Order: sequence, then C-alpha cells, then structure tokens
Amino acid sequence: MREKLEEAIELFQEVLIYGSEHVVKSVKVDVWNEYSPEQIQVLKILSTQGPLSNGKLAGIQGVHKSAISTRLKKLEEKGLVSSEKDPHDQRAKVVQLTTLGEVVLRKSDEAVYESIERLFVGKVQEHEIDTFVNTFRKLKDILHMKGM
Repeated sequence: MREKLEEAIELFQEVLIYGSEHVVKSVKVDVWNEYSPEQIQVLKILSTQGPLSNGKLAGIQGVHKSAISTRLKKLEEKGLVSSEKDPHDQRAKVVQLTTLGEVVLRKSDEAVYESIERLFVGKVQEHEIDTFVNTFRKLKDILHMKGM
C-alpha cells in the first residue's frame, strides 16, 4: 500500500507541476496576458468558496498575507473583486468576486478547457475520464472534510 501511495503522490505532484506549465504555455487568451496565473487562481478560489478574508485566501494559496494583499489590490483596481467589512467581525474584510471577475474567470476557464481537451483528444478514453473524475471527486471530498 505504501509504495502505491508514494507513486500516486509523486504522480499527483508531477501532474500539478507539468499540467500548470502546459496550461500556462499553451493557453492563448487575452485575460492571461493581463492577469497572472496567481490572480486567476484567486478568482477561481472566490468563485468556488464564496467571499473570504485575506487571511483565508493567503492560507489557501499558501502565501504570506502581503502577497494576497498585492494581488487583491490589483484585482480590485480592475473591478474583478470587491471587499467589504465582514458582517461577523467589523475589524476584518471579506473579498468577493464581481460580475466582471466572473466574466474574466469564465474566459480563462474556457481557454483552459480547450487546451486540456486538445491534449486529451485521441489519447484518453471516455471511461478513463470517468475514472479520473470519480477519483478527483473523492479526493476533493476528503480534502473538504479535513477543513482545507
């Protein structure tokens, strides 16, 4: 079991690294010229998680709060996110995606989908994609149960 798990972890890490590299190099869409992958990731996190504090965003991205502050400032200046006082803690702010942020994220997601689709066509069968989806749904559920 341990050897298989170690191989799975190694493969997962490699897919993250090389998959990210492939997407960054192959996606040709205007929003990727204007926004960094880290900024797009902030939009994706807010889209899936809903409004979050700067600290929670920093934790999810695994960076210092100052890095998140810089990203959020740029995104807010461009109208992609907005921040307001946390209704549960007046000392804190929560950040949320704007309608324009949703549009930018949708354009990015479509370009990523097209890139991955081109990569998979003729190389991956539908039943393999089903297995992939089921495995990642399970992994996502496990991670959510751990409060990540």
